[in-house]
Amino acid sequence: MLDFLLGILFAGFGDNSLDTRKIDRNIELLKNHIWFKDIYEDEKYHRMFFVNRNVRQYLQSTMRVKRIIKKEKSQRVFLVFLNKQLKK
Repeated sequence: MLDFLLGILFAGFGDNSLDTRKIDRNIELLKNHIWFKDIYEDEKYHRMFFVNRNVRQYLQSTMRVKRIIKKEKSQRVFLVFLNKQLKK
């Protein structure tokens, strides 16, 4: 909850930094699920989790990651997002 409020508070100030520990922790949460593990281990996606700023920023939100874990629709949206990032 605090992360969410701080995110809103600082959103207007243009803070573009990434919280690497938080992102890595969220990736670890996702890796507990087979559907994500398959994506994570796929060569075409794996590198993006480390070097693609948009993917890392997407995974910085703990609320978003929890939604991805809980809802199949959010998982599909995430996969569409990853595929769009591949094409860039």
